[in-house]
Amino acid sequence: MIRLALLRHGHTHWNRAGRIQGRTDIPLDDAARAQLGEMRLPDDWARADLVASPLSRAMETGTLLTGRTPLAEPALIEMDWGTWEGHQGADLHRDPASGFRDIEAWGWDYCPPGGESPQTVRDRVLPWAQTLRRDTVAICHIGVMRVLMAVATGWDFTGPAPFQIKRNRLFCITIDRTDWRADPNATRLIGRSS
Repeated sequence: MIRLALLRHGHTHWNRAGRIQGRTDIPLDDAARAQLGEMRLPDDWARADLVASPLSRAMETGTLLTGRTPLAEPALIEMDWGTWEGHQGADLHRDPASGFRDIEAWGWDYCPPGGESPQTVRDRVLPWAQTLRRDTVAICHIGVMRVLMAVATGWDFTGPAPFQIKRNRLFCITIDRTDWRADPNATRLIGRSS
């Protein structure tokens, strides 16, 4: 039985502006750097393997949080948002020609124009997760986290998700061969002085 803890990278200026980042390599902003520099992993995760998406916002989050450089894992790169990347979701939502749908109406096969579907992301990240041999903290992106949490909870991208991904929290999944279970409670990062 292996534990996998998922952590979303810190804020970037695109996050704060509501822009879809996808694979555009936007760095952390200064406020995120300062906040992450004051936090650490909970003690029971401190010795876990540390991996991250190769995008700089995820790699730097891991380094600031732990003082270690994470191993870059290509499977954890953010979902490709195709032609929507760089746009604000609110603007796409108002434009009927964009094809934009809320995530709760996607299903596994919905695909942003020129991008990836949740199923495509699933096909990329599940083989990687099945290779884990030790407890692992993975710093990644909301798209990847949604897919892995969907697998662990049985959510199929229709209707409201049974989880809400927030920053500065570990979302833990227990993997026992093909049996995946999500811990219903996210674990908060800890202040360095704690």
